[in-house]
Amino acid sequence: MAQPKYITDIDKITNIPEEERKRLKQITEKFVFRVNDYYLQLINWNDPLDPIKKLVIPNEGELEEYGRWDASDEDTNYVVPGCQHKYRTTALLIVSEVCGAYCRYCFRKRLFRNDVKEALMDVEPGLNYIAEHPEINNVLLTGGDSLLLATPKLRMIFERLREIEHVKIIRLGSKMPVFNPMRIYEDEELLETIREFSSPEQRIYVMAHINHPREITPEAKRGFDALHKAGAIVVNQTPVLKGINDDPKVLGELLDKLSWAGVTPYYFFINRPVAGNYEFVLPLEKVYNLVEEAKARTSGLGKRVRLSMSHTSGKIEILAIENGKAYLKYHQSRDNEYGKFMILDCPEDAAWFDDLLGNEVHWVKPDKKTDKVVSVNELPDMPVRKTRKEKIEEPA
Repeated sequence: MAQPKYITDIDKITNIPEEERKRLKQITEKFVFRVNDYYLQLINWNDPLDPIKKLVIPNEGELEEYGRWDASDEDTNYVVPGCQHKYRTTALLIVSEVCGAYCRYCFRKRLFRNDVKEALMDVEPGLNYIAEHPEINNVLLTGGDSLLLATPKLRMIFERLREIEHVKIIRLGSKMPVFNPMRIYEDEELLETIREFSSPEQRIYVMAHINHPREITPEAKRGFDALHKAGAIVVNQTPVLKGINDDPKVLGELLDKLSWAGVTPYYFFINRPVAGNYEFVLPLEKVYNLVEEAKARTSGLGKRVRLSMSHTSGKIEILAIENGKAYLKYHQSRDNEYGKFMILDCPEDAAWFDDLLGNEVHWVKPDKKTDKVVSVNELPDMPVRKTRKEKIEEPA
């Protein structure tokens, strides 16, 4: 199959009625719009509530800036321009500010804006930082979409990371396995690069973003297979989204199809409270029940998935929500509180950790003066973060 054609002008999508296109035009003037003809053919245009359509076609709710641009305070995690270091063993390199698909729910929606620039062409500061920090054993290439980088650029980054002895895992965050699978299975240079740099001792992982079982087409499965044969390990993560996959049958089918294709179900996420994303928000209790019903429909392979929130303070796993109580633990922790167990009151409309009563005693808000999004070139030198315990014990 030929590489798909990309579309950035919503007026070119004649399946959308002209009046609706006019209304959506104001959204595309504020936020970047980019799709391709392969992915558009997955949409059932006769269904106004089609979930694939909702994933990539703008909605008028995006203009309602309920929430924050940086809901997980990523701006406080930058240690050098283009590199975040939130958890001890993991670093994030922001290698691309461009996505193949600009998913309308994206938690980095601030990158859709023309006035924001977080990704740099120069990855040297990040690579040097990683080399100087032996505690970092895995690096996530993200952005944007790491597989939109030209293969020679990816090869260069792989080469540099493999020169750093303590980096064992390279992770590629990407929607491309289902948005443009031809990018994978038609690019022999990419597959050869993965073969060269993914070994039994130092693996390359592809962190796929597959939101709905209809995205798992024959072409997508061919892409998964090509990645597997090249030595990559493919896992999947998706938020649970209102109007897209908030159905236990859909989530159960997704878990099954992933398992059958050899793709590990990794995370179900709570959708972050990002500005413009309110239309996709679900209460925590509803998401928990949806996920448990979905897991009841699949095998133990599908049940490997974890339900969590990527909160400022860490990845918080939702163990159970029952009788108005949320039972949680820190799966990852910014303040080294790994495994910490919490029981909090859960109001019916709670949709995020900050909505749970008493949450504030369990974490320390990062030092920041504003929620304004700035260029990484404007970021100040990052201070050494103190743990919650150290902050509490500071003299008055």
